[in-house]
Amino acid sequence: MNWIWKPFFQLTIDELYAILQLRERVFVVEQNCIYLDCDGLDSKAWHLAAYEEGTLVAYLRAFPPGIKYPECSIGRVVTAPESRKEGYGKKLIKEALKQMEMTFGPQSIRISAQSYLVKFYSDFGFRTVSEEYLEDGIPHTEMLRAASEI
Repeated sequence: MNWIWKPFFQLTIDELYAILQLRERVFVVEQNCIYLDCDGLDSKAWHLAAYEEGTLVAYLRAFPPGIKYPECSIGRVVTAPESRKEGYGKKLIKEALKQMEMTFGPQSIRISAQSYLVKFYSDFGFRTVSEEYLEDGIPHTEMLRAASEI
């Protein structure tokens, strides 16, 4: 597995295209959710992508404190449909936590998790901090991983 961890301006055109293609494929087409994926925040994020034999298999974007929330945050977490059940999601979150701590220092991290993934994120120290709500028609739950969990 090959990881890239880069701020937006360092992404190559091919890397960016693969990322946007995967996000659209899953979040817009597979989840049948009509929303604007290119929300103007990618340029403020760090991007973590996992490649297996040259193919993008998992991705997320991470923000320093003060962009989406007062805390750091993670979003657009996605695994390629054909690569699910390979453990890439767990590896992705583990790598993100490591990279974020090295880049931003020990920080709390807030996420808006699809509700069916609450257990998944709780295994990484995230705790539910909101009632369930709809985001783009999909049930979500806000979760927080305190800096003390590090």
